[in-house]
Amino acid sequence: MPVSLNLGTQLSGTLINVATVWVGTGLGLAMRSRLPKQMLAIIPQGVGLITVLVGLEMARQLTQVPGTLVDGVVIGLMALVAGGLLGEWWNLEGRLHRVGDWLKKKVRGGGRFTEGFVAASLLFCVGPMAILGSINNGIAGDDRLLILKSTMDGMAAIALTGSFGIGVGFSTVVILVYQGAISLAANGLAQGFPDPSTDPHVLMMTGVGGLTIIGIGINLLEIGAIRVASLLPALILGPLFYAIIQQLP
Repeated sequence: MPVSLNLGTQLSGTLINVATVWVGTGLGLAMRSRLPKQMLAIIPQGVGLITVLVGLEMARQLTQVPGTLVDGVVIGLMALVAGGLLGEWWNLEGRLHRVGDWLKKKVRGGGRFTEGFVAASLLFCVGPMAILGSINNGIAGDDRLLILKSTMDGMAAIALTGSFGIGVGFSTVVILVYQGAISLAANGLAQGFPDPSTDPHVLMMTGVGGLTIIGIGINLLEIGAIRVASLLPALILGPLFYAIIQQLP
């Protein structure tokens, strides 16, 4: 049964995550002014390659979804297409960019502020560690998974800041709202997902999230221009489609 925890305990991992991203951003800014352009150009390429690898590992979860009338990969495809259409209809990409532009004006950020804010927000928040870590933190006060994620995010922030600038640091606003909300709602979520690491709905969300992470990697490598923010509704539609298909005779 979920236990009652104080606010600080439930949010400890998220607050550590916010701190490490800002530390990484500071280090990235310091390195940015000292490294030549050729060295700065290679940083997002390295992050992009690792991001694609992480996305592929996450996307494999679609093949581990328990058997239904429709294969998990097909459900993921359905969710991605339907979610992308919804995201374009709601103009999620444009809305997220407007948030970045608003922050850019408020802090007088320059260069690729908005691009860095959007890329970092998606990279740091779309993934199983953000979800499962926040649930564990909220239910039992266990912040170990989020501390591991924080270390990875801090290192990625150094690399991203070297390319995009201080906009990366302001992704912590999204981290705080997103992970904090999951942690605070964790007691309710625990009732629906007794074992989040193996629950098929979480596997669907993780797998679809992996596909969006691959999109971020492709953007970082400048291979294409994937409108990743528009695909975010697919994270909800994946588990929803799975639940609906499970009810079919």
